[in-house]
Amino acid sequence: MRSPPPYAPSTAASRVPSDSSRRASLPRLGRLARTSVLWGWVAIGFAGPVTATSEKRVALVIGNAAYAAFPTLTNPRNDAADIETAFKLLGFTVLKGSDLTRPDMLALIARFKAEAKDADTAVVYYAGHGFQIEQRNYLVPVDAVIKKADDVRSQTIDLSDITSSLDGSRSNRLIFLDACRDNPLRGSAGQIGLSSQLQDGLARVGSAAGFLFAYATQPDNRAYDGGGRNSPFAEALLGHLSVRGQDVNSMMIEVRKDVIAATGGIQVPWENSSLTKQFYFAPGPAASLSPETQLWQLAASTRDPSLLRVYMDRFPEGAHAKEAQQIVKVASLDPTIQSASRSTSDVDRVSDDRLWDLAQRSRIRALVEFYIERRPDGRHLTSARELLRSLPSNEDADLKPEAVCERNATHPRDATANTPGVPLGELARNGEATVAACQSAHDAHPEVPHYAALLARALAATGQRADAIALYRSAADRGDLRAMVSLGLILETGDGTSRDPKAAYALYARAAERGSPDGAINLAVALLEGHSIARNPTRAIELLRRASDAGSAIANYNLGVLAERGVFKDGRALTYFIRATELGDPRGFLSAAILLDEGRTVSKNPGDAAEMLLRGAASDTGEVINQVVHHPDSWSQDTLRSLQSKLQSVGFYGGSLDGKGGAKMRQALERWRQTGTMFLQ
Repeated sequence: MRSPPPYAPSTAASRVPSDSSRRASLPRLGRLARTSVLWGWVAIGFAGPVTATSEKRVALVIGNAAYAAFPTLTNPRNDAADIETAFKLLGFTVLKGSDLTRPDMLALIARFKAEAKDADTAVVYYAGHGFQIEQRNYLVPVDAVIKKADDVRSQTIDLSDITSSLDGSRSNRLIFLDACRDNPLRGSAGQIGLSSQLQDGLARVGSAAGFLFAYATQPDNRAYDGGGRNSPFAEALLGHLSVRGQDVNSMMIEVRKDVIAATGGIQVPWENSSLTKQFYFAPGPAASLSPETQLWQLAASTRDPSLLRVYMDRFPEGAHAKEAQQIVKVASLDPTIQSASRSTSDVDRVSDDRLWDLAQRSRIRALVEFYIERRPDGRHLTSARELLRSLPSNEDADLKPEAVCERNATHPRDATANTPGVPLGELARNGEATVAACQSAHDAHPEVPHYAALLARALAATGQRADAIALYRSAADRGDLRAMVSLGLILETGDGTSRDPKAAYALYARAAERGSPDGAINLAVALLEGHSIARNPTRAIELLRRASDAGSAIANYNLGVLAERGVFKDGRALTYFIRATELGDPRGFLSAAILLDEGRTVSKNPGDAAEMLLRGAASDTGEVINQVVHHPDSWSQDTLRSLQSKLQSVGFYGGSLDGKGGAKMRQALERWRQTGTMFLQ
C-alpha cells in the first residue's frame, strides 16, 4: 500500500522552512503559490477570458490625496486610476474622480446614485482620508477644513449618505474603503471638541441585506498608504479582481492574506457581508490551470527566452524553475535556438483569448507587453494598452527604496499576487543594494515594523547575524508576524544564537494567535513531535485547522496526511488534498490520485485519479511522472488506462490503451507537462 508523500521524514507534519543555514536538518516543505485557483473537478480546458457581462455594473471610484488642510497622501490617485482600469476591463461603467472638493464629490455621488438605481451591481471604492465619530464614517474631500465639531458634517461626506440611497435596491452593493491611512484630526481633536468621540480608523457599519463593506484594515485601526505605486489594500485588490470563477467572499480571503503578508500582519482587511447571493467580479468557470502552470506552459511550449525569464522572475522557487533555467541556458549556447524561439509560429497557435486571459489575470507587465507585441491585431489590444498604463515599470519601481526593499527582501512565504518573494541565495547576491534600500525604507517609516523585518532578512543574507536578530526582535515586539516566525526558527535551531525552544514556541504561539498560518503550522509540528514541549496532537490539529481556514495550502496538505494516517478521523483526507492544490501546493495532486486509485477513505474512481495525475504532472516538480514511469505497478490498470485515454484525446499518446505505465509513457507526460492544453482553442 502506498502512502501520500510524507510531510516529514520521521514525524507527522511539514513545518514552514526558514532562512536558517541549518534548514537542511528540518523537514522540507513544498512551495506555496499565493494565488487561489479554483479547479474544475474533471474537465480540462480553457473557459475563455474575463469579458463584460450582460448585467448592468456601475462603480464609483474616488481617490483623494492633495489635501489643503490635512497631510497629503501618496497613493490614492494611483489607486483610484488603477481600480478604475480594472473595473472597466470587468464590464463596469465607472464614475471616477481624483482630488475632489466637497461640491465635486457630491456631484459625482449624485450621478452614481442615478446610475445605480437600476444596476445589477453597484460598487464604491474610496481611497483617501477618513475617520469615524460615534460609529459614523466620514470621507474627507481635499478642501475640507475642520476647526470645530460642527464643521464635520458640513465639510465631509457621511458614508451613510451614499449607502442609504442604495437601500432597497435589487443590486449587489459592494463598498471598498481604503480610507483610514492617517486620521486627519489626530492631534487637533481636543481643540475642536471631539477628543472623547474620535477613534482611529473607520467604524464597522452595515446591517441591511445585500451589502458587503470591505475595509482596508480592521475596525478602529490604521491602514498604510504604501511604499510602492499602490496601497497594500489596493494592490491586493488589483491582484485578485480578475480571477475568474472566484466569488467576492473568497476573493476577500485572498486579499486579506496578501495584505497580511505585505504588512507583516499589522494591517488586516475586514469585511462585513450581508450579501444574499454570490457575486463574481469575473464570472465564468474557474481556470483549470494555476497562473504558474499556465505561464510555464506558454513559455516552455514557445521556447521564448523572454517568457522563460518572466516565469523565473515571478516564480523563483516554482515547480518548473530548474527546467526554465535549463532551457534558457541551452538557448544561450546556441544562437540558432534563440533565433528560432523568436518565431511567432508557436505563439500564433495560442488563442488570442487564452494569451490575454493570462496577461490580465497575472498583471505581469512583461506579459502584457508580450501580448501587445505578438498580437498587434488582437481583439483585446485596446484593453491591453489600457492595462499596461496602470502597471508600474521597473524603472518607476527602482526610484522608491520601499519598492526595491519589498521586491528584493520579501520572504517567499510572504509572496503575494504581485510580489513573488526572493530566496535567500538570490537576496544574498543583491545584498548590499537591498540592505541600503531597506535601511532607507526603515528610516523613512520607523512606525512600520515590517520594514525592520525586511531589513533584518537582508542583513541576515549578508552575514550580519547579530544586527539581524536585534532587528527581528524589535519588529516582533511591535507585532510583525514574519519577524516572530523567523526569530522563532532562529531560536529553535540555534542559528547564530543560543538555542531556546521555549522562547521559539512562545513566538510561534503569539504569531498564530495574531493570525499567522506559519506560526500555527510550526507550533503544530512541535506539538506533534514533542521535542522540548509536551506532545499535544489535539491542539496541533486545532492549530492546523485554524491555518487551513486562513487559506494555508501547507496546513491543508498536512491535515490530509494526518487524516489519511488516522491521527484524527473526519473522512476528509481527499478534501484537504484537493484544497491544498487549489491554494498552490501541487503535492496534493499525487496524494489525491493515490486515494482515488486505491479507494482509500473514498470510493475508487480511476477517471478522477487519472485527472489528478494529469494535473500533478503539469504542476509539480516531477513526482507524478516519476511515479508513472518508474513505479507503474503501484497503480491500477484502470487508472493508467484512463490516463492513457486522456493523453490520447489531446494527441500526446499514440500507444495502446493497455493500462500499463513505464518508459513508454514518459514522452507523452513530458509533452503534457510542457504544453498541456495551451494550444487547444
